[in-house]
Amino acid sequence: MYWDGFTAMEQDVRAVVGDPRWTLLPPLTRAHTLAQRALLTPDGSRWLFGAHARWYRLDRVDGRWHLSAPPLHPAIRSDARPHPPGVAIPPALVPAGPDFAYDRGSTQAFVGPDVPHEITERLRALLLAHRGLRREDFPLSGAYREIFARDVASTVAAVWGTIMWCAYAPAFDGNEVMLSMFGEFLARPLPGDDWVRWLPLGSLDALVALYAERMRSGAQQAGLRLAGLMAETATVLRADARFRPRAEALIAMAEPLLASPWLDHHALPGGAVRQAWLARCPPHLVSATLPEWAPGEHFRHTLYDLVEALAYTASRGMDPRAVAAALLAADVAGVCGVSEPAWAPGSSGTARVVTALYPWMDDQQRQALYLALADPAHPLRGCWPAGGVLPSALLPPDRTTAAALLGSAYATGLAWCALTGTPAPPEGFAVPAAVVQCLIHQRDDPRPQEPRAEHRADLEESGAWLFETSNSDISSLPPL
Repeated sequence: MYWDGFTAMEQDVRAVVGDPRWTLLPPLTRAHTLAQRALLTPDGSRWLFGAHARWYRLDRVDGRWHLSAPPLHPAIRSDARPHPPGVAIPPALVPAGPDFAYDRGSTQAFVGPDVPHEITERLRALLLAHRGLRREDFPLSGAYREIFARDVASTVAAVWGTIMWCAYAPAFDGNEVMLSMFGEFLARPLPGDDWVRWLPLGSLDALVALYAERMRSGAQQAGLRLAGLMAETATVLRADARFRPRAEALIAMAEPLLASPWLDHHALPGGAVRQAWLARCPPHLVSATLPEWAPGEHFRHTLYDLVEALAYTASRGMDPRAVAAALLAADVAGVCGVSEPAWAPGSSGTARVVTALYPWMDDQQRQALYLALADPAHPLRGCWPAGGVLPSALLPPDRTTAAALLGSAYATGLAWCALTGTPAPPEGFAVPAAVVQCLIHQRDDPRPQEPRAEHRADLEESGAWLFETSNSDISSLPPL
């Protein structure tokens, strides 16, 4: 009978944490219970299935536990044996209970599988119902002034901002109907081209600011209407797994205001409304808000997602963990470069980015990232896209897998940019752009045929826009 240590321990931990008595145990007892279920693999690595229902690996260099997707090679998994790690389990790794109930949804991007027709039509109805409100009653604020034309009401921005904040990876098909509905409202082209719109991750700060500005100005009904519109939009979006986790979190933050309009009154004078919203997020949905308060942890989770999306490479004799690090290196190199000029040693962006990422990766993935960037002859460099195309060994086997790889790769790119303070490239990252080539020639999902209402014609038009940028920063690498 085949023994898979990782599967066995994961099932065991899930059963223990799922027991109602788990939350009643003293913290030390819970940590000890978890430590007894740690694994030791033949290479000396120690693994632990812990908080957020994910695996952690003990770094043999810095002695810390790192969030790290487990190995998939059958020989490693079958040789893994229970072995207490001999080091303390940090409280942050011990499952609280609600974190195991978190629904991670889907890591797919929005190229390939379309946003379902039912969702786009319900969003269209929301736009039609709120587009004509008076600009004076619903003024734009913050970043939305740069996105929308001056005569657009903030209700339109609230729908848009909710969509962008709820999306796991906002890379959209260039002809996605959901984006086309906003074409007439935009003040400038969306980043990307006719094939893909590479959009930035939505900002909770900007979304909350629309509501808070109205509340501070004394227009409480307008502010509550905006909060209700955000909750209503999120309710529509949660039917799609790519939006669901963050949509559920936003509903939990915004919807209570409709029954208790005074909830944020204490936070308005000090500008702490965003913190008040985050405080309302229930424990089982806190992971959805990681980008807002823990960019390093968010990067770890997106890299974990990328490794999982690359699981198909294991059957081809590759290590998904090493491949993920190599693809991360390809995107860092695409944005920052891989060499530095002789006249400016040590001044490169790559050195700064890699130094900032190292603390959030385990020693094996740090080493793989370093080798892929530093050694042009290393086999990991063979994972990089060439001529805008993925190597044949990395081509996803189907559209679903390709969409998941695209989404996790783009989310990882946005996460490391946010963590390091690097502007995300408007033309997209090298790896996601290469994955798109696996999807753009496939047939879109069929759409139901229905009569087109005359008053919708203006909403179905959008321009073919392209942002062009260049990046000439070139760099060296810090030592491990």
